[in-house]
Amino acid sequence: MSSEHPVKEQILARYIARTSKSRGLDQQAKTSLPGGDTRWATYHLPYPVYMLRGEGCTLTDADGNRYLDFQNNYTSLVHGHAHPAITAAIQEQAVKSVVYGAPAEQQFQLADLITKRLPGVDQLRFTNSGTEASMMAMRAARAFTGKPVILKMDGGYHGSHDMTEVNITPDLSGSRLPIPRVEADGVPDSVLEAVAVARFNDLESVETILNSKSGKIAAIITEPLMNTAGIILPDEGFLRGLRELADRYGVLLIFDEVVTLRLDEGGYQGKTGVLPDLTALGKLIGGGLPVGAFGGRADIMALYDPARPNGFHHSGTFNGNPLTMAAGIASVKALTPQAIAHINQLGAEFRRGVDEAFAEAGLRGYATGEGSLAYVHWTTEKITSAADVVRWKQKAAELPRLLHMELLNLGIFAANRGLFNLSTPMTRQEIDQALEAFRAALFMLKPYVADQAPHLMI
Repeated sequence: MSSEHPVKEQILARYIARTSKSRGLDQQAKTSLPGGDTRWATYHLPYPVYMLRGEGCTLTDADGNRYLDFQNNYTSLVHGHAHPAITAAIQEQAVKSVVYGAPAEQQFQLADLITKRLPGVDQLRFTNSGTEASMMAMRAARAFTGKPVILKMDGGYHGSHDMTEVNITPDLSGSRLPIPRVEADGVPDSVLEAVAVARFNDLESVETILNSKSGKIAAIITEPLMNTAGIILPDEGFLRGLRELADRYGVLLIFDEVVTLRLDEGGYQGKTGVLPDLTALGKLIGGGLPVGAFGGRADIMALYDPARPNGFHHSGTFNGNPLTMAAGIASVKALTPQAIAHINQLGAEFRRGVDEAFAEAGLRGYATGEGSLAYVHWTTEKITSAADVVRWKQKAAELPRLLHMELLNLGIFAANRGLFNLSTPMTRQEIDQALEAFRAALFMLKPYVADQAPHLMI
């Protein structure tokens, strides 16, 4: 990050001064880890903070600085850190064994908890990540229908396997339909033969593709609300419209509920009553340990029965390992309707406070979100697509990065892209503390906004 503006210099200097041990650890890490990190999402300039411990909704870094955790490992820690019931479940299982190489009763115990909650999931299978979950859900759709193409949303993120590395960054060409393109080096262009791209909140674009590729589409996959792209909510009728189009054209509907499961006891499908044929899961169902799952209609999932002749093969050394299953059971049980209502209410108060802070500072910005999720946008225009988010970011100079760093200076740990999410140990006190820091950060940034992004001044 360049240090040309006085505000940038002040923020950067304070960050470096308070995180000297993290800076040293980052230098050590660069010896064996390219760039010093092993996870793209957690890296940020000038170097990431190294955390040593977490308790409840707080974190402590290598320098002894304490933070309120509004990142929660990107929504997976819905109960925060070292939750007593989850910790006890892990300890109890660890002394028995972490994995057997054989079935364990915890597998069906966690599966039972999940299938009872999600109306669109009759049966499921476990994986080790949300990436694997979406990959297997897509494969199941293609195998079940005998059709080769998956239709995804422009800007939609479903992990990092080849079939999802298409238009994670949305198309800004202005074309009537998004122009599909491979997102990452190393992914073969042939993937584009198996992936089509429509616009979120645009049923007409979905139907146009279903028409143009008649008989080739196996499934439509979408997050019920777009998470990574910027917590973009579905327009009224969009999800139901997807369900109707899927039925009309004889394709399956896949919901990626890796993140949205936390918003309602029945996930987003239970909240809206729009039931997918297949669902991808992850994050909170592992209690903080690596996990994923895919499931859906009994007739689709029956094809994975290993006793079935010519059944679909699906294996994995750590699938359904008892340590993760034990943590997951404790996590899901603790996420009661009351706990969900608690964090959803706090989330609404947080988003309202963010909007008020922007107004008080005389700056253009607001928070989108639902329930315990929030995303900060430097614009006052309505956000309906991933392209909308990219467009405002192109005009916002370094504001997202500087806001993230100044919040770290003030003891608030959030995702560097602008995502905030809440955990069940939080109370109104933590929300008030975070909003106080947010207001202070905006007033700190106001001179920078006036010089570098004056269109955001009110």
